[in-house]
Amino acid sequence: MKLSVLDLVPVFEGREDTYALAQAAELAQAAELLGYTRYWAAEHHDMPKLACPAPEVLLAYIGAKTERIRIGSGAVLLPHYSPLKVAECFQLLAGLFPGRVDLGLGRAPGGSAHVSMALSGNFLENVRQTPDKLKNITELLMGSYMYEGEPVGARPNPPVPPEIWMLGTNRKSAEYAAKFGTGYVFGQFMSDTAGDEVLKAYREAFVPSPLFPEPKSIVTMGAVCAETEEEARRLASSGAALFRKDAQDGEAAPYFETKLLIGTPASIANRLQELSDLYGVDEFMLVTMIPDYRARIHSYELIAREVW
Repeated sequence: MKLSVLDLVPVFEGREDTYALAQAAELAQAAELLGYTRYWAAEHHDMPKLACPAPEVLLAYIGAKTERIRIGSGAVLLPHYSPLKVAECFQLLAGLFPGRVDLGLGRAPGGSAHVSMALSGNFLENVRQTPDKLKNITELLMGSYMYEGEPVGARPNPPVPPEIWMLGTNRKSAEYAAKFGTGYVFGQFMSDTAGDEVLKAYREAFVPSPLFPEPKSIVTMGAVCAETEEEARRLASSGAALFRKDAQDGEAAPYFETKLLIGTPASIANRLQELSDLYGVDEFMLVTMIPDYRARIHSYELIAREVW
């Protein structure tokens, strides 16, 4: 089983944004040493407790601080941007870090309505253009994009282009991934939808492409691991309180049961194997939101040592 890391780049109480960015690099370096396959950074805008509005910039820093682990976006929020600019940024990253770059794409706004309007205007109209933008990006990375009948390229030309992954929490994103022949990442940690059905739909509708000759999928889960169940639940509850002002100890338990794995290394490893069989995937991307940077890395460490 492969494991990867999704980092929301959280800013914990009493810390500066710059400290959170430094901790992102520490997490990526630790993940590489532990054998994780990928480190992906999320994109959010004007959220006081999240420090990364531009994954492509952070990934340049992370890439320089690591040697082998794949680095990627989880995700670039495509409705806000020009396909050419996105392709250029990730072609450049792929030139700097050959064979290590993933371009994860999403359709979410990543912030409030006013932030979205300030960033790119009419967000709903931009979302409507997602299929066209996704088509354009795939053509740009394959070197077949045309604009008004003229070829346009996304340079530089790296030896290995970025892998394209569509991220989502429902069938619509899965349909896009299948139609354009990209990888698909299902965000179970954010979704109430049954992941096994969404992934099945993706695989059944998948159209092979030069990017991915066969369907390939990852499931993202929340995970909090500690030496004891009690400590794991304490950490998980404190993490929930970070993003729910009204959360009380234990109040988020129903959420945890469906979207977040909490427990000892053995219990989480067993649950991941069960989910692997259910979802038909061999890679999970784990996001760990607990208000202690050391405990966060330790959680990833405990899981890795148990799984491998």
